[in-house]
Amino acid sequence: MVAEILKSMGQEPMVKGSEYYPRDPGPAPVDTHFHDGDFVEDVTLLDLRKLYLVENPEKGEQYRKLKAKTPARLGSGRSGPRYKTLTMLRFRADHAAAQDAVFSQVAEDYAQKNGLVSLQTRCKDKDEYLTRPDLGRIFDEENQAKLRREITGSPKVLIVIGDGLSSAAIHANAMDCMAAIRDGLKAKGIDTGKAVFVRYCRVGAGDAIGDVTGCELVCMLVGERPGLVTDKSMSAYITYKPHIGVSESSRTVVSNIHAQGTPAVEAGAHIASLIDTILRKKVSGVGLHLEAGA
Repeated sequence: MVAEILKSMGQEPMVKGSEYYPRDPGPAPVDTHFHDGDFVEDVTLLDLRKLYLVENPEKGEQYRKLKAKTPARLGSGRSGPRYKTLTMLRFRADHAAAQDAVFSQVAEDYAQKNGLVSLQTRCKDKDEYLTRPDLGRIFDEENQAKLRREITGSPKVLIVIGDGLSSAAIHANAMDCMAAIRDGLKAKGIDTGKAVFVRYCRVGAGDAIGDVTGCELVCMLVGERPGLVTDKSMSAYITYKPHIGVSESSRTVVSNIHAQGTPAVEAGAHIASLIDTILRKKVSGVGLHLEAGA
């Protein structure tokens, strides 16, 4: 089913680690070998899969082939008992990017530009969002009223995009992923209607949205806590019959949605297939895996 959805979108079926070109591309990694002492204008452009700094390796080319399969910091070399300067600079740059992803905001016009219903949780700003997770799961009366006006008729499937802990992940992946989900569900005769964007969003906000709209299923695409491999990782949390107080084990999760993990379009096609199964089985999360044939 995933391959069929991707072909219908005019996309070649993708696999993890394949080439992927998002709608909001970042700088392309530099495909070249660097040596100790070389000048590097921007260390973040170096492809970690190709950055091999061990001096005089015995089996360098074989190790490069292994390293090409992972962005892990392998073959970093050393200067005496310490990391090489380039290794340390790249580590600090990736750590800074992760911090930026957490503290930066999704663009103010993001919802309007992409035709999304714009909501905000009870968090007033990013500082409160980071220190009060509980407020990121609920809405005030004004936002609830707006949701009731915009989303009517108890939709079967409601797609929610939440900024979460990485604005970079949303800009890089969310719209491509949602397009694949919608195309996959449309092929199954399932209409998704309007989608929602939530600022200062925690996963539990989808439960509150379920209570307000009465939708049968919420699929939330949310930016995940960034790490040193990528600051653009997104996850999808799919909840059948969402409501405040639903157990975390009732969610089906697709994680590591990013260019070096599962590409956004491939993930969207897979999520569409999952949603179709969940609607037929009428259960998500652990219960889905207990269903025979799920």
